[in-house]
This record gives sequence, C-alpha cells and structure tokens, in this order.
Amino acid sequence: MRNKGAIRLLAIVFALVSLYQLTFTYVTKKVEKEAREFGAGDIKKEQNYLDSIRGEGVYNFLWLKNYTYKECKELEMNLGLDLKGGMNVTMEVSVVDIIRAMANNSKDETFNAAIAKAKQMQANSGKGFVELFGQAFEQIDPNAQLSSPDIFGTLEMKDKIPFGASNAEVLKVIKEETDGAIDNTYNILRSRIDRFGVAQPNIQKADVSGRIIIELPGIKDAARVRKLLQGTASLEFWETYSAPEVMQYLNAANTKLAEINNAGDVEEEAATEEVKKEAKDEDVALLDKIEEEGAQDSLATSQDAKAMAKMYPLFSILNPTQQGGSSKAVVGMAHVKDTAEVNGVMAMPAIKSVLPRNLKFFWGVKPIDEAGNVFELFAIKVTSRDGKAPLDGDAVTSAREQVDQQTAKYEVSMSMSGEGAKTWARLTKDNVNRAIAIVLDGYVYSAPNVLGEIKGGQSSISGDFTVAEAKDLANILKSGKLPAPAHIIADEVVGPSLGKESIQKGMYSFIIAFVLVLVYMFFFYSKGAGLAANIALITNLLFIFGVLASLGAVLTLPGIAGIVLTIGMSVDANVLIYERIQEELKSGKGLGLAISDGYKNAYSAIIDGNITTLLTGIILYLFGEGPIKGFATTLVIGIFSSLFAAIFITRLIFEAQTARNRNVTFATKFTDNWLRNSAVTFLQKRKVFYVISGAAIVLSVVSLSTKGLNQGIDFTGGRTYVVAFDKAVGVEDVAKSLETVYGHAPEVKTFGGANQVKISTKYKIEESGTEVDDEVENLLYQGLKPYLADGTSKADFLEDNRKMSQKVGPTIADDIRTSALWSILGALIVIFLYIMVRFSNWQYGLGAVAALAHDSIIVLGIFSVGYGLLPFSLEIDQAFIAAILTVVGYSINDTVVVFDRIREYLGLYPKRDREEVVNKALNSTMRRTFSTSLSTMVVLLAIFLFGGTSIQGFTFALLVGVMVGTYSSLFIASPIAYDTSLRVQKVVDKRKK
Repeated sequence: MRNKGAIRLLAIVFALVSLYQLTFTYVTKKVEKEAREFGAGDIKKEQNYLDSIRGEGVYNFLWLKNYTYKECKELEMNLGLDLKGGMNVTMEVSVVDIIRAMANNSKDETFNAAIAKAKQMQANSGKGFVELFGQAFEQIDPNAQLSSPDIFGTLEMKDKIPFGASNAEVLKVIKEETDGAIDNTYNILRSRIDRFGVAQPNIQKADVSGRIIIELPGIKDAARVRKLLQGTASLEFWETYSAPEVMQYLNAANTKLAEINNAGDVEEEAATEEVKKEAKDEDVALLDKIEEEGAQDSLATSQDAKAMAKMYPLFSILNPTQQGGSSKAVVGMAHVKDTAEVNGVMAMPAIKSVLPRNLKFFWGVKPIDEAGNVFELFAIKVTSRDGKAPLDGDAVTSAREQVDQQTAKYEVSMSMSGEGAKTWARLTKDNVNRAIAIVLDGYVYSAPNVLGEIKGGQSSISGDFTVAEAKDLANILKSGKLPAPAHIIADEVVGPSLGKESIQKGMYSFIIAFVLVLVYMFFFYSKGAGLAANIALITNLLFIFGVLASLGAVLTLPGIAGIVLTIGMSVDANVLIYERIQEELKSGKGLGLAISDGYKNAYSAIIDGNITTLLTGIILYLFGEGPIKGFATTLVIGIFSSLFAAIFITRLIFEAQTARNRNVTFATKFTDNWLRNSAVTFLQKRKVFYVISGAAIVLSVVSLSTKGLNQGIDFTGGRTYVVAFDKAVGVEDVAKSLETVYGHAPEVKTFGGANQVKISTKYKIEESGTEVDDEVENLLYQGLKPYLADGTSKADFLEDNRKMSQKVGPTIADDIRTSALWSILGALIVIFLYIMVRFSNWQYGLGAVAALAHDSIIVLGIFSVGYGLLPFSLEIDQAFIAAILTVVGYSINDTVVVFDRIREYLGLYPKRDREEVVNKALNSTMRRTFSTSLSTMVVLLAIFLFGGTSIQGFTFALLVGVMVGTYSSLFIASPIAYDTSLRVQKVVDKRKK
C-alpha cells in the first residue's frame, strides 16, 4: 500500500481530533454531576450552581486554552429531544397575511380571487406563494395591474412601488418584503429563545419559505413556550433616567431592603429561640452545635461578607453605576444568576414605595462581558398617562445598516412615517444629551444618546457596532411593522423521563449489538483477521461520534439506530475483503500478495455498494425532516468513516504483521469451508421464486387496497399524546372517557407497558392559537382524571404523566407526504441511473430497481397486514420512511455486490454458458451474503428487543427489509437482469439474421 505514512498520520490525527471533540461532552457531564450533588435534588439550587460557574474555566486543554463551562456546553455532543426531553416547534409566518397587509386588506375582486386560487395551487406545488399569487393574478385578469391604487399602489408603498410599475416589478417588491418579514420574525424568535435559559437551543429556517423550526431541550412548560413564541412583537421607544438621577432611589431601596431583612432576621431568631425552649436539653445542644459548625465550615458566610450583604443587600446583587455603562441610562449591572432576584426586589410593594411611579427597569438583551455573565439594568421614564411608550414600532417604515463616511464605523439609519416623524422630533428635542431606549419584548436592544432634535423622520443610531450588531438592530427596528405573527403549525413535547428511558434503552441496544458484532467477527474470521476488523469497528465508532460532535449535529434515537446499522453494514466491507483474500490464498498465493490482491479485487464491490447507499443517505437528508434527517446524517458520516476504517486501518494492521513475518489467519476451522462450494441452481428455479414473490406482492396490494395502512399523524395531521398511569388501564375505557370531553372517541392504543397509552385525536386540528392548544390539553386532563392519582393537578399531569405530545397541522402533513414520496422516487431514479452507468447495461439497473420496488411493496404489505395484530406499533410515519429508504440502501448494496461478481465472472468465462456462469457467480457470494446479512440481522434484533417501544416499528421495518432485500438480491434482481439480457440478445440475434 502506497503512502502508508500519510495514511497512518491521518488516522492518528483523525482519532486525536475525535477524542478532543468528545472531551467537551465528558467535561460538561462531569460539571453537571457536581451540580446535581450540590443541589441534592433541588433543581433551582442546581441551576444556580451552573449559572455561577457559567463563565468560569472548567477545562484547561493542554494548558493552551482554558474553556469556560459555557464554551464546553456549546461544543458538547447535542442530544435530540427524544433522548433529552424538551420541545420541538414548527412555526409559520403567513405570507398571505403579509401580502394582504401590504395591500391594506384590499377589497379588489381580482386580488382576492388570486389569493384564493394561489392557496389552492399551493396544495399541489412546490413553488413559493408569491410566485403562485402572480400566476393566479395573471390567469384571472391578464390586463389587471398590481400597482393600481386599489391594490399595492397605496400611499404607504409609494416609495417602493412607483406608479405604473409592471406586475413583475411589484411581485419582486412583494417577495423582498415577505422575505424581510420572515427574517425579522426569525430574529425576534431567536432573541426570545435566548432568554428561555435553555441549554443548546436550536432555531433554523426550514426549506419551505416562511417556516421556522425550533428545538428547546429541557423545556417543561410547553404552554408558556407557545404563548411567548406566538406573541406579537412589541417594539417601543422610551425616555430614560440617567444614572445620577436614579442613584438616590437605589440607595433608598437598599436601605428599605436592609430594614425588611433585619426585621426578618429578628423574627427568625425569635422562632429559633422558641424552638430551643420547647426542645429537650440534648436537642438544644444539638441545635447549638449545628449552628456553630455551619458558621465555621461555610466560606460563603464569612463575617465580612455577611456584614456587607446585611448592610447593602441590594448592592450585593446589583452593582450600581454613577457614570452609566454603554449608555447614560444604565444604572447598574448584575450577574445573570442574580437578575431574577433583582427583579423580585424591585417588584416588592415596600421597595416600590420609595421609587418614583414613573420609573421602570428593563434589562439589556445581551451580556456585556466576554463570558456572557453580566447584564446591564436600564432606567426607563414613563411620561404618558396610560403608561405606554410615546412611540412604538408602527412608526418605523425602514431601517438598514450602513457605514458612517466620517468615522468609518457601522451605524443604523432609520426612517419613520409622517406621524411617527412628528413624535420622534418632539421626543428627541425633549431629550437632548439624554438617552432614548429602544425596547423589544421588554428588553433594551440599544439606548443611544440624543445629540439634537431630529426632524423629517430620518435619523441614524451610532455606536461601537460590529457588522452583525448593526444588522441585528436594523432588523429589530424593522420588526416593529410585522404585518403577521408566526403561528405554531406543529409541535412535539417529550418528557424528560421518556428521554432518559430512550437513552438507557438506546445505549443498551447499542452496546449489545456492538458486542455481538465483535464476537461474530472473532468467531467467523479468527482472532487474527477478526481482531483487525474489530479494531477498525471501534475506530469507526470513535470517528462517527467525533465527527458528530465537531459538526454540532444532533444525535437522536433514529440516529443511534443509524450508527448501529452503519456498524452492522460496515462489516460488509471487511467481509468482502476477507473473502477475496481467502480466495487468493486458496489459489496458492503467498500471504503478502494475497492480502494485496484481495484488497484490490474487493474495491470495486465495496465502492459501488457504498456509493449507492451514500446516494440514498443524501436523498434522505435533502428531502427528509426531523428524525429522517438525523438518521441520514449519521448514515452518511458512518459510510465515510467505515470505509476509511475497513480499507485503511485493517490494511495497516495486516502489513505491520506481515512485515514482522507473523502469520494471519482469515477463518477458523469451523467456518473455513462454510458455504465455500455451494451449488444452488438459482436461475433454474427462478420461475418458482417469481411465483412466490408475485403472490406476496398481490397479497400486499390487496391488503393495502382494502385494509390500508395505519398512518401516523405525520401523514394525516392531528395530536398525539403518550400518557403513563400508576396502574394498568383499559384502552376502551380511556377512549370512552375521552369521548365525553372531545365529542368523538380518539384512537387509544397500549404503548409499551399496560400502564401506558398512546392517544391520537384530530380535535380542532384545523384551528391554531394558544387558546386551542390549552383547551385540548385541558380536555385531555379532564377526560383522564378518573385514572390519575387523587389530587393530581393539571400541572402535575403535564409534567409527570404526559410523557410525550405531538401536534402536526394539515399543511405539515401534506408536506411530509410529498417529501416522503419524492424521497422514495428520487432514490429509485438515482440508483437506476448509477447502476446503468456503472455497469454499462440498463438491464442491471432494471433488475435492481425491480428488486427495490419488490422490497418496498412487501414491507408495506406486511405493515398493512400486521397492524392491529402484532403487539407493537406499526404506524407509518417519518421514521418508517427512513426505514424504507434504509432498506433500499441495504438492498441495493447487496444487489450491487452480486452484480459486480456476475460481471467479473462473465469477463473471466466469456465462452461458457451464461446461465452456468451466473449461477457460479451467485454461489460465490453466498459466504459474503451470509456473513453480512447475519451480522446486520443480529444488530437489528438487538435494537428491536432492547431499543424501547418508540423505535420498535422502525426496527421491525428494517428487520423485514433486510430479510426481503437479501432474498431479492439473489432471487429477483439477478434473474430479472438475466432474463432481460436474454430477450435483448434474442432481438439482436434476429436482427443479425
């Protein structure tokens, strides 16, 4: 092997980088364990501990860089909601509402008819709504003009849509405005999410325009999340107090708080003395001893610290400033862990009594230190009788970042409407040399100082802005005129207990499957070759997790299944190589040459098989969402890492051994001749298998036509809840109880144990809003109350009994069905084209695609026949689509290996009977087919038995698919390719005659 040194260096570097990336996960888990021990079951105390060390160094990497806990948390392995618990939300900004608002809710008949028609067209089109609206408008009235005063030619839009503008020009402006509104919504949601205090929140724009996907690990209060995310943005401009003006009030508040605390201490001391009087002598002695030891042992309660905190209780949590911080309106700074306590103090009636009625406090939206711990407190002055801001976001017409020509620094320019400009002029005139705070959702984004009166509504906000900060502020200013709020069209809540259970069962299945594969390789290929393969598998595992961590990819339960399946399938590369080496050894070649030629001859089948699986994984990633994308990510990473490990790591091990003249064995005495000289007459019996497969396909089609499939809410829309009870419940009884509150009987199934059910309902799924979501959850609680423990409140029910909830709106369900269909069709087309080009023969492509269609139909048929009969869920959902496409990838990998051997044998024996050569080629792959299929089946069986209820249906599909795929590679794909080749040859021969 050439470049051994470079490959060895690459492997070492790759392993070290993977270990480095995984150390952050180790460090964060260690710190969080310390926090749990410190909290001793008190979650608030545990969180305070983590907040206190957020900016402190916890990991000194080789003394080169000291990473803070916050930095380690950002670099650790991300766990999906199904493993960690939390909430996943899909939000949609209504482009229709934006367009209507831009047209001032025009009553024009053509405009409204075009809106209605575009909605209908969107149901069956992948185009954006603006484009469809333009097409519909042209179709309804080719002579109508969008720039007319009755539609978009309004006074508000005159600067963007000039009189007489063409429809194409108007549509371009509409597209820019809707994209801008979506971007603004994204920025607002991102800002709100940052304040949830969620570790590793994730927000991203979906492929579908207007949709935003949000993941919030660890969230428990789903109702609060829905309310905050769907609230309309509130942009306000406030007058402010300066720091010196507020200092006297802060001093008064501090004095008042000290008085309150001292009074509380006196009461506490009196209560303690009362307890001592009532206690026995030994108990009194014990209390005194505890107090004495506590005072000696606790560093946090030293005399000096206690004295300072007692004298300055407010200033011990809020650092006041006389000069102001980033603005004249900054009156203090506090650590993130103390901000809630400061808010509590300022809300106390006694403290409010010493503060002016028109004084309000808002925190800055971003920390001011690099560690992200310190926030500024701004003093806001209320000048109106109704307590509202003198100017709000409706006044802003546009905002953008720009570079100041004199200072070369970034600033933000802002334009206001006519009425807004008048108010802005008055506001700036009254506040020269003071600050005006720009507040969104109750947080200060900027508080620039006013240099002079600003007339005409054109102004600029300067400061020490970076490009990103200037863009963010411009987007915030533009957000004040959002014409449409974002609505939740799908959400999923996974309880932490279910996530913990998923982790445990996922890890059990992973470890068991991995150990079984290692044992199998030792057993079948001896300790020499088996050890090399196992080292490669372990290295492969390290690479996969290292790459996932470095990319910031999210590891989900389907992702774990993808890793385990990748490990099972990666055995195939080792099997192909080892079988080839054994063939070379049996032909009389020496060990070194046999190894070299074995690797060389195996490359073709390995590369072809993995490329087809890779293509499937890429299609999964492009078209899939959620669990499908997570599965595809691990599959694609696993393919590359397993190829590197199987081809290069094992080769390095073998060459190191042969260089030391050590013998390497590639089989045990029990497996050396296993299926070595099989003589199955595949082609002679092909008609029998055609009949068997035909019967299975007919049965499947009949069942699919009559019984159908058990479609999950991913495809139908609706709400699903997984609820656990203290004891076993009857599904029929639960359904009847819920029928009384919902008005219809929802679908109720046992999910896992007899004390856990899965409830699906379409109650008010067409309606949106937090009120509807709250109503559905409240009715669920009322309907299930008879089965809950006495005294269980709704909050307790949602946190303890509800393990998972999922909502999928009708629009999302349509899109999932469409993406699933395109995923399957895309995979089949791409695979057909690849095989046709790679083998220079369309008959091979036809045989492969026919086998894939055969496999997919039979798996679907088994799910149709089996649902309701088998004791586990056979729902058709996104995870099932991932399973079908994985079956496609596995089956095509198997088929390509078989085709590769047929092609090789036809080249070696061109004069022999074609049927005899094909049979010989198929028999020569039996050992490889047996090893790969058995190892993969063992892996999948371990996942099925130990992986938990949530992925049993997914794994069952894979189990069936692997069996059917192995069968079709030998008995369907090859015979069809053979038969079509014969027919083509007969046609060619006739033409020659």
